[in-house]
Amino acid sequence: MTRILLAVSGGIDSMYLANRAPELFPGARFAVAHCNFALRGAESDADEAFVRAWCAEHGLECFVKRFDTRSYAAEHGISIEMAARDLRYAWFAELRRAGGFDAVAVAHNADDNAETLLLNLLRGTGTRGLRGMGDHDGIVRPLLDIPREDIRAWMTARGLAWRDDSTNADSTPKRNRIRNEVFPIFARINPSFVRTLGEDMRRFARVDDIADSYFRAVREGLTTETGDIRLPAVLALEHWEYVLWRLLEGSGLSGPTFEKLVALLRRYKEAPRGTVTIGGKTFEGTGTVLRIEKELLIIP
Repeated sequence: MTRILLAVSGGIDSMYLANRAPELFPGARFAVAHCNFALRGAESDADEAFVRAWCAEHGLECFVKRFDTRSYAAEHGISIEMAARDLRYAWFAELRRAGGFDAVAVAHNADDNAETLLLNLLRGTGTRGLRGMGDHDGIVRPLLDIPREDIRAWMTARGLAWRDDSTNADSTPKRNRIRNEVFPIFARINPSFVRTLGEDMRRFARVDDIADSYFRAVREGLTTETGDIRLPAVLALEHWEYVLWRLLEGSGLSGPTFEKLVALLRRYKEAPRGTVTIGGKTFEGTGTVLRIEKELLIIP
């Protein structure tokens, strides 16, 4: 029998997920995981108590973990939001392995997915960032096609309880600003914009799948055993710029720096020349492979 771990914060989306779980995963057995990030004092503790009580009422095992989120964020030099995300998913992975769960279900909905799309666009993204969220690494998101307004209507009609997070009204975090300030403008332009963006993301995903298939088909032989990129082989490809971007993923190269590199390689195809500095990195040599070492982009 399938075992699903439900990630439940106590908010409206996760309580919708918890209440509809038997419909969403017919025949499955469930347990609940609740994260107390200790960011809102008594409010966070009240969320935990609410989830514990709901689980007791419904006969579900409830896993709870309290995190020192602020210390983790300071230690790793990241935002509170990123710290909470890292802590949450690392713990979910531990629970899934230890408890033998088939998947962890989280309550991201269609509005969350649209927010993610806009955030990806604003910070710069490839085609994969246009496909929004999805299921991966044991995480499933069964609510991605359901708008937030539909969730609220369903919960309200049945008189079901949830907890409100007071920080959602704070528009300082980028996601909240999009939700509280940008989305109302979008809704005046197109009341169905969340569904429209969801359809767009599905189309983007199909295009990204085609691009990924192309990359996997041509990537063999493009790098050396040490990871250097064989430039002549890459530059001979019809879509060499996309392939180069994929090969350089994870190198720390920013979008603007990559575009400068592409402009340089267009010249390099015609007449390789000396050393050029782009985006604080140094491009050297007249050889046939591309290597990244710390602050250097090298053609040895």
